[in-house]
Amino acid sequence: MISYTTPAGKNIVTIGLDATPLTVSTGGVARYTLELSRALATHFPEHDYWLLSDQPFAAADLPRLHAGTGPRSIAERKWWLWGVQQEMTRRSIDLFHGTDFSVPYLPLRPSVMTLHDLSPWLERSWQPQASRIRRRTAILLRTVIPTMVITPSETVRRAAIERFALSADRVVAVPLAASGEFHPVEQAPSGTPYFLFVGTIEPRKNIARLIEAWREVRRSHRVDLVIAGRTRSDAAPIAPEAGLRLLGAVADHDLPALYSGALALVYPSLYEGFGLPVLEAMQCGALVITSRDPAIMEVAGDAALCLDVSDMKAIVAALSAVASRPQDFASMRDRARSRALEFSWKGTAQRTIEVYETARRIFRH
Repeated sequence: MISYTTPAGKNIVTIGLDATPLTVSTGGVARYTLELSRALATHFPEHDYWLLSDQPFAAADLPRLHAGTGPRSIAERKWWLWGVQQEMTRRSIDLFHGTDFSVPYLPLRPSVMTLHDLSPWLERSWQPQASRIRRRTAILLRTVIPTMVITPSETVRRAAIERFALSADRVVAVPLAASGEFHPVEQAPSGTPYFLFVGTIEPRKNIARLIEAWREVRRSHRVDLVIAGRTRSDAAPIAPEAGLRLLGAVADHDLPALYSGALALVYPSLYEGFGLPVLEAMQCGALVITSRDPAIMEVAGDAALCLDVSDMKAIVAALSAVASRPQDFASMRDRARSRALEFSWKGTAQRTIEVYETARRIFRH
């Protein structure tokens, strides 16, 4: 059995972060893992950070931010039970942060789990391939394996405490932020005006209803619909049609121009833990039309048009109003920019460091 004790008087804390989300090119959890690890290494360089995974991933190149080597034997391929423990021993890790619904099964060190949302447990059709998360994460939480739990919003925090019977003082809401590269991009009007959706194409994003509403609006307004994001394997295929532009996964550096040039970001998700594309669009000064999901409303405040996205007439009315009178929404675009600037990855890193400190204190006692 591996044993671990934090060396007495050790000032530099070595933190391991689950880098498995970085094995995919886009998505909210990948963005969270990348931006958080960068912000920690940049703003809190007094500590060391190791990105750990049993799969190859793209690592950030920053001082104090290192990449682990993964399993070194057949036994270490049992990653969450054995391999990650061996890797943490090799790297002298003091605390592990599970950035994607998991932590090591054996609580030999303090650990923090980020619980992004409760979608795997709320509606199976939203996450048909998440059976392992549904089973494993629930067991870890109910047996108090993570020392602390982070959620991206107060909405998810309250729901997690209730669903998994968690101690309220061990669950902390730490909001995300938009990267600094998201800012208004000045560009001359060209081509057909467009509404924009950005995000992973998956069942709970409500894409079919968005397309249906756009088709109705297109009967009386010359406007395209641009959909940007990778398609998850369980998503229904989207048939090509006139005015519908399917871009697939879009590089981060190309998104600010897309957001800035859109009549609006339309984000009719049925459920979110945070809704990062909403904040990215707002930071670019874009108008946002989105759902009345509690977590999204917590993020957007009064700086977005929030609708009942089960009501087709409401979506059509909002899109029609923006298509016919875009100038009427200038003040909301200004509010969106101001609201987004209240969030920062430095602030996220600061609050995360505070959670780490709490986890180490609780673990010692």
